[in-house]
This record gives sequence, structure tokens and C-alpha cells, in this order.
Amino acid sequence: MQIVVVAPHPDDAELGMGGTIARLVDEGHQVLIVDMTDGEPTPKGTREIRAAETAEATRILRCARRQLGLKNREVTHALAARHALAAVLREWRCDVMFVPHPEDAHPDHIAVTRIAEDARFDAKLTQSEIAGNPIHPKRIFYYYCTHLRVLPQPTFALDISTAVDRKRAAILAYRSQVTDHAPNRGLIDWLTARDRFVGSQIGVESAEPFWSRELLSLDNLGALVPIR
Repeated sequence: MQIVVVAPHPDDAELGMGGTIARLVDEGHQVLIVDMTDGEPTPKGTREIRAAETAEATRILRCARRQLGLKNREVTHALAARHALAAVLREWRCDVMFVPHPEDAHPDHIAVTRIAEDARFDAKLTQSEIAGNPIHPKRIFYYYCTHLRVLPQPTFALDISTAVDRKRAAILAYRSQVTDHAPNRGLIDWLTARDRFVGSQIGVESAEPFWSRELLSLDNLGALVPIR
């Protein structure tokens, strides 16, 4: 499948679903992370540092990546942003989208989710000024970011037990955001505990939670993975 992960800032995709990205790549899917901003300014980062960190995290996950160039801390639900993302969805021939959960504490995240939802709709329009051929991604799933530390109420969870180390390494690539920034030094431990808790609910070592607004369908009951 052709998969697009929409992230407000570099590191959001890794924090929210880095294990799933690693697993999807291992399974042969084509995964593109679209960072809507460059994530700067931040207390310990610069554009040059963040770009190098992003490149390293991308290398670890072995996925593709693109940045749309919106301004950090000033993202708004604008038509130009919708159409820019819709053009990427068309170019990638996107089957499945992953976007931030709509309940979030960061205004950029909330705006990006609205942009992504509307870009999915815009991508299918004919007779538009959007570059590329129309397409409508079949599914849109929501991952949980870290600014609002609530207990997720997911629709499903994906086993990332084989990708825990790669997720951790991808997150630690962002030194300016994690280890060099004192308030965030406990973030890895918090995420590890969350993923282990979610994993315990489905009988695996570690799992990432996801939410779906739309009804999911099964061909048969055999498509359900039994809780171990």
C-alpha cells in the first residue's frame, strides 16, 4: 500500500507511531511522512540541527519524507495548505492516511488534522487547480500525539514488539527536542509505558493505539487477530 503519515512537526510521527512506521516499511509498504512545518524555533533547536535530526530519524525508519513549509506555531486551516497536501496525496497515490488525533493541546496539531481531513476530500476533486490526477485515500486513521497526555480510547492497536528499539532510536535522533531539552527527558519512558500498557490489552509486548472515525469492515471473523 501507499501510506502517507501527516505530521505537524518533525518528530510527531516518530513519537506517535514510529513503531508502526517501521513495521509497515518492513512489510513492504511505501511510507511517506509529510512534515507540515520544520518545527523551529524551539528552545534547544535550530533549523540546521532539526534538519539533521530529521534526516537521521528518517534513515532509521527507512521511509520517505517531505516537508510542506508551513510556519511553525502559526499553522492555520487554509485552502492553500489543503491543496498543497492534496497534491502530495495525488502524487503518492495514497491508499491510507495517518493524521494526529483531533483532540490535542497544540494549535498546530489541531489545524493540521483539519487540513489533512479536507485534503483527503480535495484530492478527489475533478476540474481543480490541484496538481496530479484525482484520488481518494480509502482510509484515514488517527494517531495519538504527546502534548495532551490522556489515556487513549483507541479503535484498534498495532503490535510493534519487533520495532520498539527502532522507534526509540528514531525518537532519540531528535536530541534537541528530547535529551537536550530538560522538560522532555521523561518522554521516552512515558511513551514506553503507554505502548506497553496498550500492548498488554491485546496480549503483546508493545503496541501503538489508533482511532478511526469511520466504521471499519472485516471480510470475515478470521481477519480479527485473537487477543493472546
